[in-house]
Amino acid sequence: MRIDRMKRLLAVGALLGCAVALGGCSTSIADLPGVGVPADAPARPKEASGYLPVHDMPPDREEAPMKPAEQAKIEAELKAARDRQATAAQNAGK
Repeated sequence: MRIDRMKRLLAVGALLGCAVALGGCSTSIADLPGVGVPADAPARPKEASGYLPVHDMPPDREEAPMKPAEQAKIEAELKAARDRQATAAQNAGK
């Protein structure tokens, strides 16, 4: 008789777990109000389009890309920082 009660409790627990898991699938998070949405974020479209916007190009950049001299300077700084970290790690390991 005790085994039947344990089986029944286990079955009720499994059904309750399934109900909770399936209940989580019923809510739509996309329709909930956004928390922490930036003020300059564009409004959500009222009707979703059927196709992806593959031909929409991003706007042109306001600032020019880095010049080769600036890029070389930054790469040299990064290499120097990498070398400093490597020597510091070797000295700490001794």
